Amino acid sequence: MTEFLGLTWDHPRGRNALQAASGDIGHGDTLRWEVQSLEGFESAPIDELATQYDLLVLDHPHLGDALATDSIRPLDTLFDAAQIDDWSTAAVGPSIASYRMDDRLWALPLDAATQVCARRRDLVAEAPATWDHALALAERGLVATSLAGPHAFVSLCAIAVSFGDDPGGSDGLFAADIALHALDMLTRLSANAPAGAADLNPIGLLDRMRDRGDIGCIPLIYGYVNYSSPVLAFADAPSHDGVIGSTVGGTGIAVTRRSEPSPALLAHIRGLMSDEAQRGFIPQHDGQPGLRSAWTESAVDAAAHGFYSGTLATMESAWVRPRVAGYIPFQSVASSIVRAAVAGARTPESALSEIEDRFAALAERPFPSASAREESA
Repeated sequence: MTEFLGLTWDHPRGRNALQAASGDIGHGDTLRWEVQSLEGFESAPIDELATQYDLLVLDHPHLGDALATDSIRPLDTLFDAAQIDDWSTAAVGPSIASYRMDDRLWALPLDAATQVCARRRDLVAEAPATWDHALALAERGLVATSLAGPHAFVSLCAIAVSFGDDPGGSDGLFAADIALHALDMLTRLSANAPAGAADLNPIGLLDRMRDRGDIGCIPLIYGYVNYSSPVLAFADAPSHDGVIGSTVGGTGIAVTRRSEPSPALLAHIRGLMSDEAQRGFIPQHDGQPGLRSAWTESAVDAAAHGFYSGTLATMESAWVRPRVAGYIPFQSVASSIVRAAVAGARTPESALSEIEDRFAALAERPFPSASAREESA
């Protein structure tokens, strides 16, 4: 008999399905889930958490630190190749690809999400299809932007992607001219936002949008199926020349090095990732499934007021962030720099130059090879 302990994030989307499925998982084994805040999920040191829990719900940018500290197990040592191939084929968008590094899979995408557009149906009749349309709404005082925590930086990246960049995909982080254009766009979108909106995380923004009615549209915000309703609608993120820019998020389940997973625990994980659970149990318990079959299931979509069909194109084309050691604290600092530039507290050129310098410093960090990590395991 073994009691396993997991850590997820404290929101109905993050906890309800996991907790409802937990308890006795078979053969005398049990599983219990604890929760941490959204801010903790986005920034807590992964190596410290891995010493306390058997299962961790994490985001793909955590992988750099997780692998550098040898904190999690490669899943190909726990599940057979055919099973992993099936999950890889079935996952929506880059949700499973984002958890691959060194030709190995490190987490399973229980939950799929990316930045999409949210609007109040009574204030904005149609979601802005392009950034020019979003700017027109901003000039009327209808737009807020998601800037708190890491979101200012990931919003900048998403806009840059729609303008044709691939941040971190070649030398440096951004193409300089595109980054300036994207930062200008983010600044103009934010100029007339309601007071206090810039301090709110995505959950707080969506709560305010729903409850106070002083926000008509958020062009880029992580999609939360729980908020899709007759009041709030979700749609694809704005595009530029037909290119949608969005930064993939969502969550994956990872098995820590401290854990000795039993057959019952592995069967439980397989059950959560099954087509039946993803199309039924997960959405019925406030989750946002990671398999395409759920996103394209008409009954699931109807129950979610069109959330899945409205955002699928964005999910399928979303950009995957760099997964290098030190990325999580870099992202936090870069976001504070972007906020300062958006607020006019520093020039766009100096802000982007500092972000580039800080990103370049990440590449200079020593990172153990896969073979070295295996030898230390």
